Amino acid sequence: MTTNVTARFRPAGHILGAATIELDLDAAAPRRLVYSGDLGRWDRPILPDPEPVPEADVLLLEATYGDRVHPANGEEELARIVRDAVRRGGAILVPAFALGRAQELLWLLAHLEAAGRIPSLPVYLDSPMAMKVSEVYAGHAAELDPDGGLPGRKQVRVIQTPEESKGLNRLTGPAIIVSASGMATGGRILHHLSLRLSDPRTTVLLVGFQATGTRGRALLDGARDVRIFGRDVPVRAAVERLDALSAHADRAEILRWLEGFTRPPRQTYLVHGEPAAAAALTDAIKGRFGWAVRPGTDGETVAL
Repeated sequence: MTTNVTARFRPAGHILGAATIELDLDAAAPRRLVYSGDLGRWDRPILPDPEPVPEADVLLLEATYGDRVHPANGEEELARIVRDAVRRGGAILVPAFALGRAQELLWLLAHLEAAGRIPSLPVYLDSPMAMKVSEVYAGHAAELDPDGGLPGRKQVRVIQTPEESKGLNRLTGPAIIVSASGMATGGRILHHLSLRLSDPRTTVLLVGFQATGTRGRALLDGARDVRIFGRDVPVRAAVERLDALSAHADRAEILRWLEGFTRPPRQTYLVHGEPAAAAALTDAIKGRFGWAVRPGTDGETVAL
């Protein structure tokens, strides 16, 4: 027997193009499978809020930040970090995901500067991929938040060639260098970290999720040195974390999205989260809604 499948995509608010996927299986016993994908957040610049889903028989739900709530004072915390770095007189290195984090960070820096909450600093976007992604964002204005959107880039110098990137090594004094990769696992940011991590005037600003085993996670956990290009680089820089810029919904925002369901799924499986986060979100969903929910297991097969 042939089973027809109909797919519907709803904006998830995580990055440009991120979608929640709803699959309707027109079989002898019709079923609706919904995968949240990476859920975004409410009231953020650039992108619209995540769109709710009314119902599902089986729900696959991300649990990345299922064990925490993001701080609410992201703008003020970013402003403080920038002001502290200026007082130290060194560069701010931001390992940023080229898709999403870089664009929001540049938006916030422009917003804070325009409001007089941070001094005017040279800002360098040293990521050809982030530059191309920004162009894609600018070319899809209809998909952006009408109250936010992308700011002008006149205050940002885009670094294109490897020679221009190496030229940033000669910078002295306060400046902001935004470069990939977001967890410092590769890319141009490694060259900047290799040069400046041992300088106590430097600030490393981590603005996204740092997975276990990455250099970003090692810095977050207080490593005294990290291995880059085959040598151990001492960490004397100030390392700052800004969870408020995460593009992933936190526990409260995931629960807010679940409130959009008009009936409970028959079963909810938690994916895309470390064990502690998945366990905490399981308890939160059971406590709030009383749903059947548990973390999925690697390689598990589910009958719809």
